[in-house]
Amino acid sequence: METEHRVSTLELFFDLVFVFTITQLTVLLADDLSLRGAGQVVLIFTVLFWMYGGYAHLTNQVPPDRTVRRVLLMLAMGAFMVCALAVPTAFGAGGIAFGLGYLLVVLVHSALFTQAHGRGVLWFALPNALCALSVTAAGFFDGLPAWGLWMLALLLQFVTPVVVQRVAASGTAGDAAGAQGAEGAEGAEQTVGDQLGGMNAAHLVERHGLLLIIVFGESVIAIGIGVGTLPLSPGIAGGAFLALAIASAMWWMYFVRDEGRAEEVFAQTPPERRFKLAMVAYYYAFLPMLLGIAVFAAGVKKTIGHLGEHLHTGPAVALAGGVALYLAGDLAFRAALRIGPVRYRAAALLLALATVPVGTGRSGAGQLVALACVLVAALVAEGRRSPAGAARGTAAEPVTGSG
Repeated sequence: METEHRVSTLELFFDLVFVFTITQLTVLLADDLSLRGAGQVVLIFTVLFWMYGGYAHLTNQVPPDRTVRRVLLMLAMGAFMVCALAVPTAFGAGGIAFGLGYLLVVLVHSALFTQAHGRGVLWFALPNALCALSVTAAGFFDGLPAWGLWMLALLLQFVTPVVVQRVAASGTAGDAAGAQGAEGAEGAEQTVGDQLGGMNAAHLVERHGLLLIIVFGESVIAIGIGVGTLPLSPGIAGGAFLALAIASAMWWMYFVRDEGRAEEVFAQTPPERRFKLAMVAYYYAFLPMLLGIAVFAAGVKKTIGHLGEHLHTGPAVALAGGVALYLAGDLAFRAALRIGPVRYRAAALLLALATVPVGTGRSGAGQLVALACVLVAALVAEGRRSPAGAARGTAAEPVTGSG
C-alpha cells in the first residue's frame, strides 16, 4: 500500500507564482488576438509548463521537507516570477530576461533532482539546459530566427522523455545483465522504472488539480479586470454571470466527473508505468485544458464591454476556441486514463466551435448564452447516461499495458 503523500503548502505557494505566468499570457493574448499572438502564447506556455511538470514530478519524489530544499524551491519561484514578468515582451525586449530566468529554473530543478537520481539526472538535465539556452538565444533575435529557436526548445522537450526512458532502461539494464545475468537485468529495469515513474498517485492527482483550480481562479480575476471601470449595468453583471457559469461547467467536468477516477486509475497502475501515463494525462492533455481556460478568459475580457454588439472575429473565436481547447484536452485526458463516456463532450466541442457565428452575427451575450447551454447540456446528458457512476466517481479499468 502506498504511503500517504499530500501536497505541501510550499508547493501550493509555488503553484500560485507559476500561475501568474498564465495570467500574463491571458493579457498578452487579449492585447493581440491574432494568429501571431496565439502562436506566441502557445510556445511560451508549452515551454513553461514543461518545467512546471518537472517540478511537480520533483516534489513527488523529493518533498520539500528540509531547509535546503525549501530555499532552492523558493529560488525557483523567483526565477518563474522573472519569466512571468517578461512574458509580455518575451519575443522582444524581454526575451533575454525570460531566457535567463528560465535557465535558473532548469538549474535549480537539476540540483534538487540529484538527491533522487544522482548522476542519472544528466539524462534530462542536459536537454533541459539546452532548451533554456535556446530560449535565451532567441532573445538576441527578431522574426524567424527567434521563432526557430523557440521551436527548437519545443522539439527538445518533446524528444527528451522518450530518449530518457529508452537510454536509461536499455543502458542500465544492459550493464546489469552483463554482470548478473537475466535476473540482474530485470532488477535494474525495475530500479530505472521506479526512478522515472515511481510517483505517488494521490500527490500527482492532487497537485495538478490544485493547479487547475488556481488557473480557474486567476482567469476569473482576469475577467474582473476586464470589466475595469465600466459601469456595473445589468448587462455587464449578466455577462460576468454567464462567463462564471461557463467556467463553473468546465470546473464540474474535471473535478466532479474526472479527478477521483483519475486517482484510482493511477493507484491501480504499476509504478514503473506511471511516468508515461502521467506525461500523456498531465502534460499533453493538460496543456490544452490550461490554455483553453486562458484563451476563454482573454475572449471574455474583449467581449465584456461589447455584449450587445456583433463581435469581431478574434473575440468570438477566443470564446469558442477556449472552451473547445479545454474540451479537447479533457477528451485526451479521458482517453489516456480510459474513463468515459466521451461522446457528449466530443459533441460539445463541435457545438462550442459552432457558436462563433452567433457572436459575430448576433451578439457577444448571445454567444455566451449558447456556450453555457452547450456545456450544461453535455453535463446533463452525461448524468442521465450514468448518474450513479458520476456521483461515485467510479474507477475506470486500470491501465496495465505498456502502450
